[in-house]
Amino acid sequence: MNSTRILRGTKTAIASIFGRLDYKRLGPVYCHEGGDEFWAAKRQPCVRFGTVVAEALLKRLPVGGRSLYVGAGVAELPCLLAEALDGRRLVEPYNLRRAEVAVLNRACEGLPVRFRASDASLAQGRFDHVWMVSVLNDPERFPHLAPLSYGNADPVTFDPVKFQRERRIVQSIVNRCLAKLQVPGWVTTSTEEVIWIADWCHRRRIPYRVERRQYATALVGDPLCFMKVGKG
Repeated sequence: MNSTRILRGTKTAIASIFGRLDYKRLGPVYCHEGGDEFWAAKRQPCVRFGTVVAEALLKRLPVGGRSLYVGAGVAELPCLLAEALDGRRLVEPYNLRRAEVAVLNRACEGLPVRFRASDASLAQGRFDHVWMVSVLNDPERFPHLAPLSYGNADPVTFDPVKFQRERRIVQSIVNRCLAKLQVPGWVTTSTEEVIWIADWCHRRRIPYRVERRQYATALVGDPLCFMKVGKG
């Protein structure tokens, strides 16, 4: 296993990347309006909370492995850098928002992190860690499924037909991405999305363990946790 502390050089690299990001271009990606104010408030929390999660990851993941990041963006930068630089791991972050990918890759130039503007299910090979945080309960992409996930669905306006359609999409994402997971391995996900990973494990009779500790996140606000999938 790795050290649980991020090295000074890696912290410097993280700070440098956040200093180089084009927040003006990132504004419309994350906000309909008020992008400047949003990033002024969220930039430092992204570094702070991201560093805490990165150190927790380093404690769990073996040196030299591979991580698949599904839907990774600005908030995942500390974890990606810590894995690549301190853990000497190969990281493959995927993000379907091309505008954000262009900004991220420009900021990460010269570092062993490159975002891909394509579907994460197209990744080749196996990974001992899959990151899937705030992907399966995105209220913009899944407006009928997300309220149910968060426990605030309106029984008067809830549309079960549209929910069923979105559920099939979510299950397809889980099936295609977790097919890349090397078992035993680790999954990082939000507490609201644990149920989808657990369902995938149950259907394949794969044992799993959800760690009790939860970690705060800077942007969406969904606490995340680690799941050990498989024995060992």
